[in-house]
Amino acid sequence: MHLKSFVVIAILAAGSAPGACAQHHLHGAQAAIQAAPASQPAPQGETVSLQGDQSVWIKSAEVHAFYDLSVASLGKNAGKVDAVAYRDKSYAIFRAFGTRMGSGPDAMVEHLKDIPQQMVSIVKDNPKVLDSYDNFIVALMGPQ
Repeated sequence: MHLKSFVVIAILAAGSAPGACAQHHLHGAQAAIQAAPASQPAPQGETVSLQGDQSVWIKSAEVHAFYDLSVASLGKNAGKVDAVAYRDKSYAIFRAFGTRMGSGPDAMVEHLKDIPQQMVSIVKDNPKVLDSYDNFIVALMGPQ
């Protein structure tokens, strides 16, 4: 897995539970650990999420909107990438998401601020990331 993908996964996974972004910023890593549900150790070689259920993020209208924006801005028919416009439109989506999730618009943007530029790099390395929402989620958050 590319280091960039890992960074994107780690950033998004850190906020997988409602309010986790605020918990992380207010109470540090200990609160994030406490927010994740307890689980049994995984069998040898199985990937597990330490962040708990990410379905709130995956099913959210905002992450779907971010995918749609990414396809329109970075996809095959997008032409030259305007990274600044893509970032600004992404931040608008992140603000809306932060408001709905209760962490606040500015906190969510701060939490996800590097994602747009990382996504530009990820798509440049592997354009198939935008072929489907499932591919996009794997690139963004890792296997589910």
